[in-house]
Amino acid sequence: MNKREIGTEYEQKACAFIEEEGLRVIETNYRTRTGEIDIIARDKDEIVFLEVKYRKDRSFGGAEGAIPKSKQRTIIQVAKVYIKMHNLPQNGFYRFDAVLIDGEEITHIKNAWQA
Repeated sequence: MNKREIGTEYEQKACAFIEEEGLRVIETNYRTRTGEIDIIARDKDEIVFLEVKYRKDRSFGGAEGAIPKSKQRTIIQVAKVYIKMHNLPQNGFYRFDAVLIDGEEITHIKNAWQA
């Protein structure tokens, strides 16, 4: 499998995992010129922007170490576009989560970073 196919497989696993936790997936692979958000979901009254990271193991910091500040800033910018394009309130309830997959272990980190 190539990297895109692997990414798609683990994004699907992440969707299933967060749906089991009660989130409802709204959209996947939301793209703008600025970048991409892997998953956009709803958790009660909140819109959640999720980044999915997969690593075979925890070497070199594992999946958690794979979301640098620059990537976080990009996701925030893409989220702002999503909010504007969908006429959502600027002061609504939004959060940025990460779904980290190390081997077969999946961890969902709520509020992984702030806008």
